[in-house]
Amino acid sequence: MTVMGSSKLPVLLLPHPLILLPTARLTLPISRSLADAILSLLDDSDAVLAAIPLPAPDSPSEVTYGTAARIARLVRPRNQSSPTQPYLLSLHGVERIRFPSPIQIVQLDTLPVQNVVYSSSDGIPSRDTVEAFKHAALVLLDRLAKDSLQPQRKDDWLRVAAIVEDISEQRAAWMADVLVAAVSSQYPDRLAFLAATDVEDRLRRATELFVKQSSIQEVSKKIASAVDESFSRQQKEYFLRQQLAAIQRELHSLQSSPASVGPGFGTGGATSELDDDDQADADDLADLRRKIEALNVNSEERKVGVREWRRLKRIPQGSVENGVIRSYLEWLTSMPWPSNSTTTPPDVLKDPSFLTRARAQLDADHYGLDQIKRRLMEYLAVVRLRAVADTTQTQAQGDTLSTDASLGVTPAPPKKSKGVKGPILLFVGPPGTGKTSLGQSIAKALGRPFQRISLGGVRDEAEIRGHRRTYVASGPGSIVQALRKAGRNDPVILLDEVDKVGHSNFHGDPAAALLEVLDPEQNHSFNDHYINVPVDLSQVLFICTSNTLDTISAPLLDRCEVVELSGYTYDEKLHIAKRFLLPKQINANGLSDSQLTLTDDALLHVATMYTREAGVRSLERAIGAVVRFKAVEWAEWLDKGNGAAGGEGNAKRNENGNENEKQDGNTNENGVGNEWRATVEPHELEKILGIPRWDGEERDREEKRGVVYGLVVTGMGEGGILPVESIALPGTGRLKLTGSLGDVIKESGEIALSWVKTHAFELGITAGRGVDPLKVPDVIDVHLHLPAGAQKKDGPSAGIAMICAFVSLLSGACVPKDIAMTGEITLRGRVTPVGGIRMKVLGAHRAQIRKVILPWANRKDVEHDVALEVRREMQFFFVRTIDEALQAAFGRGALGWRKETVLLESRL
Repeated sequence: MTVMGSSKLPVLLLPHPLILLPTARLTLPISRSLADAILSLLDDSDAVLAAIPLPAPDSPSEVTYGTAARIARLVRPRNQSSPTQPYLLSLHGVERIRFPSPIQIVQLDTLPVQNVVYSSSDGIPSRDTVEAFKHAALVLLDRLAKDSLQPQRKDDWLRVAAIVEDISEQRAAWMADVLVAAVSSQYPDRLAFLAATDVEDRLRRATELFVKQSSIQEVSKKIASAVDESFSRQQKEYFLRQQLAAIQRELHSLQSSPASVGPGFGTGGATSELDDDDQADADDLADLRRKIEALNVNSEERKVGVREWRRLKRIPQGSVENGVIRSYLEWLTSMPWPSNSTTTPPDVLKDPSFLTRARAQLDADHYGLDQIKRRLMEYLAVVRLRAVADTTQTQAQGDTLSTDASLGVTPAPPKKSKGVKGPILLFVGPPGTGKTSLGQSIAKALGRPFQRISLGGVRDEAEIRGHRRTYVASGPGSIVQALRKAGRNDPVILLDEVDKVGHSNFHGDPAAALLEVLDPEQNHSFNDHYINVPVDLSQVLFICTSNTLDTISAPLLDRCEVVELSGYTYDEKLHIAKRFLLPKQINANGLSDSQLTLTDDALLHVATMYTREAGVRSLERAIGAVVRFKAVEWAEWLDKGNGAAGGEGNAKRNENGNENEKQDGNTNENGVGNEWRATVEPHELEKILGIPRWDGEERDREEKRGVVYGLVVTGMGEGGILPVESIALPGTGRLKLTGSLGDVIKESGEIALSWVKTHAFELGITAGRGVDPLKVPDVIDVHLHLPAGAQKKDGPSAGIAMICAFVSLLSGACVPKDIAMTGEITLRGRVTPVGGIRMKVLGAHRAQIRKVILPWANRKDVEHDVALEVRREMQFFFVRTIDEALQAAFGRGALGWRKETVLLESRL
């Protein structure tokens, strides 16, 4: 509020040493007579008093300055008849006033009316004065916050400090009134501040008052600490240790001063450690400044770093905001910006043997996976050719610059190479097929750092993009953290389990946050909420892994290049077990290669009878169980051999585990044979691993009426076979479907039965056309069941299998047990293509299926995706119609066809 001009106001004298400043509130006791006079003023809605501070008794009784105050509240005593209980008057300071001439104080209980002149608060102080005022105020507020024992009071001081930091020059004088009124100070200082009518003078007086008060606070704290230590006489040992620390502190200060001499002082104890911490903190700040200065000039990260550094220097060191800004600057300067990041050396890329070494690295780490290796070699070839082209372009630009300089022409600036954008590869396949380990091999082949980010269970968008700095304990997201750990702007980052990332919820949408990360057209300026500076991700090679594509959003899937890992054949598993799994387990269990050997037949037996899966994790666990079993036998054999032969014989056996194989039939005194069998044969596996898991299923698979075998893909991407069973029972001609089936597969069953009923006469099931095979000669129901009812089953790929099951049930013909089939059907008799052919074929191969019926449209999938050794061991029937599928399943003469159905295809 700013009031101009002069007026007459009733004068209220404030007892010494009370002073009311503008913007402040004051409550004081008054007598009854003075309260009655004030009550008469309250009839006016705009009641204003002139609150005049009463001078000290030994000073002159004339006053010149005061404060115009509004009457905020007048509280009557509970017992108004008591003369000892005073009234309480609350005043709110509005504006400074002065008297044209000094007034003479006569009486305290009266309200004399005097002429007053309002002091103007207009004007803008200089910037230097405002900055000095801010600095002094922030130092004092920080010390008050540290010395405050109440958490709420401490938070209040910190909030006021935040307001002071952002105060404008126009509001600086108002803030000075607020702070001087809130901070306890001496009476002369407050009176001099009240008398300062000029804005510039007022800020200078407030600055001096704050500096003085800060010094008083510091000295008071030291005196109080010294008094507290002097009173703890009962803790004599503690007092002496504190006294010794004080002496060491003084000696250290003398040693660090230019005039100090004498060796050996200030080098030990707690004080030295504190000084070392201060020096380390100063060194950290200096290193932080050097990193900011090393950033590229005019870059966005440097501008932000300089701005935050200036804020850091203005904020007191012990405040919370100081730690927040310092943590941010440490993150900002540790990021791999173009100024402090390295990339793949050009000399490495230009090496003619670069691609050869990369291919050798991939072959050494993984067996098979030819499709993935081919795609990676394409990327590496592009990287190498681009590096050679950039080198040639740089040389040509250098020659051009030299020519232009010799001719006196201003050379054009050189063009900056954009490099090669990293592809977004998505490895999709069942667990244990090597998706994660393949990313490490790619990083080794490229010579880049490797970082893995697990996305399984991520439900908060901030885990990808980072938290904003307004939140407590905020930090950058996982992408920025991976870049900082890598220390380069072109690492290989593996986004593991991308299909298990959470979708939209009240924390945001993590899947949508990945869109900017994985989009090659956007990730050159990725925005992390914490860093808040565009980060270039275009040179990063992102590799995503997933078990299925069903749970990945369509926009996210569109950014990725899908590469399927359907699983391994038995031949590939045999090579993987011999090259990687068995040596790893032997080394992990304390044995050597000469002490244990598994034959190829034993490894194949483990893969086929104990661990039928798409990957190799269960195979590795089974091999580990065999190795541990032999490790126990080896340890027991050594212990019993020690008792008979002594330490020397034991040492010889440790050097050569096969030494005792020459001593056939020899036994020691305990009756234990000296022969050590290092080779494990297939017949020994049942004793080690137990009864084979899959042996029973092989015996149960038999030729039976109404039973055929279909090809399926599980939810984890593994292929396999599933029996389709059907039986006939008395009923009303209905179809019953069981096995936890979805809507699509139920419709396939209804379509299959409708087609069989329509073509029952042509198939030889009924004696006439239009006869329902479920009602002649007896009325029956057909029950179709898919085993493993606890697992949900759905999808358009079981039509052929259901038709063959119905035809087998109603005609009595059986489908051979080594035939499996997949494909969807239409009411017209067409066979439509299905997906997951590679996984289904590999699952059939693992189940020892030798004949597979597939849609004709999936022929290209078999030729392109299925390995040649698998195709050689299996026979494929590609069918266009249901009639062809029935002939492939039952044989040409197994059913009594009454006519040959001819399919006419339009050639238009």
